[in-house]
Amino acid sequence: MDNELNGTYITFDGHVELQKYRYLYFVIMFTAYILILCSNSTIVGIIVINKALHEPMYIFIAALLINSVLYSTAIYPKLLIDFLSEKQIISYSACLFQWYIYYTLAISEFFLLSVMAYDRYVSICKPLQYSTIMRTKTVYVFLILAWILPACQFSVGPLLIANKKLCYFILKGIICNSTIQKLHCVSSTVLNVYGLIVFVIAVPLPVLFILFTYTRILIITYRSNREVRRKAAQTCLPHLLVLINFSCLSAYDVLLARLETDFSKTVYLIMSLQMILYHPLFNPIIYGLKMNDIFKHLKRLFNGDKLY
Repeated sequence: MDNELNGTYITFDGHVELQKYRYLYFVIMFTAYILILCSNSTIVGIIVINKALHEPMYIFIAALLINSVLYSTAIYPKLLIDFLSEKQIISYSACLFQWYIYYTLAISEFFLLSVMAYDRYVSICKPLQYSTIMRTKTVYVFLILAWILPACQFSVGPLLIANKKLCYFILKGIICNSTIQKLHCVSSTVLNVYGLIVFVIAVPLPVLFILFTYTRILIITYRSNREVRRKAAQTCLPHLLVLINFSCLSAYDVLLARLETDFSKTVYLIMSLQMILYHPLFNPIIYGLKMNDIFKHLKRLFNGDKLY
């Protein structure tokens, strides 16, 4: 069987009354996907078009929103196809690929948020050295590493289980996430240990680094004048909101995959949809409304004015 896994198909068993509500599901998720594409792409376009926004902070925001688009594109097309199909199935190799992309982009999110926190730290705590530290070359190196490192880190996981024997072919969910490990006949100790190492590197360490940088920013701004505090609040608050939102959803995803409690399909569906709906829509709303320079250009766009 190990040599035939690429031809093995897995059935998604997380949909609720799909035959009855398939078109409603499709319309809701298709609308959400279009909103995700349009809202994120609009802000990225504004940043690209306006030379005044070609600063490290806005470049990192654009990268974060592009990451959200890629994250959603790894999930939504297959999900939309499943809503209209008689059978909700996926090949084992395709499931591994979706699992890989899903978590690689999630890890990239934490790396990007860490780089953004560092950028704010240098800008507020070391303003005279900012242009020297955050050079264009440095920004591009950070961006490349934010996508390359997670891709390399997480690539070992799929390789470890690509040829493992399957005893179960029904996945309790609507997408391929960590629950894919429950399909194997024997749990992999090596994979569990490696997964724990990757998790520690990808989540707690970046979060601790971000909290450290914002603590330093808080201390510096507390000793500074009102204008510095206002600037810090305007630029740091959106990042903190995005971090808290994504950290909660990530913890949620990890717990969902490991909970042995036998929840109903409806509860699992609602929990799964929260992970793929909230964050890709949350990012452009926060950055569009809370970042004054972006919000100003958004108003000009909707008023029909030129953006440059």
